[in-house]
Amino acid sequence: MTSTPARVFIARLAGMSAFDPNGDQVGRVRDVVVAVRSEERAPRVLGLVIEVFGRRRVFVPMTRVTSVDSGQVITTGLVNMRRFEQRPTETLVLGELLDSTVTLTESGRSATVYDIAMEQSRTRDWGLSRVAVQHGSKRFGRKGQTQILEWSEVSGLTGDQTDQGATHLLAALDEMRPADLAGVIHELSSKRRNEIAAALDDERLADVLEELPEDDQVEILGNLGSERAADILEEMSPDDAADLIAELPPETAEALLRLMQPDEAEDVRRLLSYEEKTAGGLMTTDPVILPPDATVADALARIRDAELTPSLAAMVYVCRPPLETPTGRFLGVGHFQRLLREPPSTLVSGVIDNDLEPLHADAPLDEVTRLLAHYNLVASPVVDESGHLLGVVTVDDVVDHLLPEDWRERPRGGGRVVSDGA
Repeated sequence: MTSTPARVFIARLAGMSAFDPNGDQVGRVRDVVVAVRSEERAPRVLGLVIEVFGRRRVFVPMTRVTSVDSGQVITTGLVNMRRFEQRPTETLVLGELLDSTVTLTESGRSATVYDIAMEQSRTRDWGLSRVAVQHGSKRFGRKGQTQILEWSEVSGLTGDQTDQGATHLLAALDEMRPADLAGVIHELSSKRRNEIAAALDDERLADVLEELPEDDQVEILGNLGSERAADILEEMSPDDAADLIAELPPETAEALLRLMQPDEAEDVRRLLSYEEKTAGGLMTTDPVILPPDATVADALARIRDAELTPSLAAMVYVCRPPLETPTGRFLGVGHFQRLLREPPSTLVSGVIDNDLEPLHADAPLDEVTRLLAHYNLVASPVVDESGHLLGVVTVDDVVDHLLPEDWRERPRGGGRVVSDGA
């Protein structure tokens, strides 16, 4: 290997880009795989888990890593595209060892692991060498003392942790997008997955749940406790919350709906009343809704909200009061490109598009798809028989229902990864 530092702390590798020798990105580092032999002998590093394009996690042996330096990993470019499956003899450093409780062999004190270093030996093999630990603080609000120890100076890393936190793992993964964090969580054991879910704040967990397969969603929600599960459902977009609740046993679903805020529960109940593959079943009930006397400046201020998805930020929906769905009479949509061309003081009602027929709640999926495709739309309003706005169907929700159920598990074409055929 070349240009490789003698010691690398593994938490710093999380999310680091991996490249081939030509400088093309292969993917991002998600974890380090080791073989834990004993508490006396430092584990040997077997390789890296790399997330390639399409959120597929593959194994790259350390023999195919030529450099770990300057914020990047360089590989030989030959990567087996077979999905990584952890063997019983293998351990994931980030996923399983961070936040472990260990005992210092010299003093007998307990500490929490917040990072682990790996080093390359003279034989060019990699092994774990140092354990960075944090001691608990007796003073409120103060972090405990930190220490970096030899692997042989701690014990407790070779067995299962009965009560493992997730603080330091989440710190290492803090900058991941919800979809990427969901991919990491999905690959972990059920126990570790639920520990991480318990440590996430409500908003972050809601975002991650929306990106997980349904089985993971149901498992995590079932381990949160009813009160917190209801809080998480309130943080989710109503359509995603409705999809999740539909997967639960009827008695569980009803109990959670009763614990939710009445207005949030009402939106979810309304969505559950529609057939799944109809405009009503696909729509979200919280688009950007404005009264006819709002100005272009008001509209632009609303769609600047960073929490909005691009498809929801592409249009504003002008309605008579009330402005909560179901609204008063729907008047039309304001396309953000048109809004950008108008003086800020212009009334939004003066620049709306009311030529396109909105969808009705019972419109089937193929009708929704044809409408969006024919007019090159990213969203379409959904109204009732009286012309009241019920919600909005966005193109991303339509695509979710057109793709196979296991689409999150499948690789996406277009990456520059080369398989060695092994």
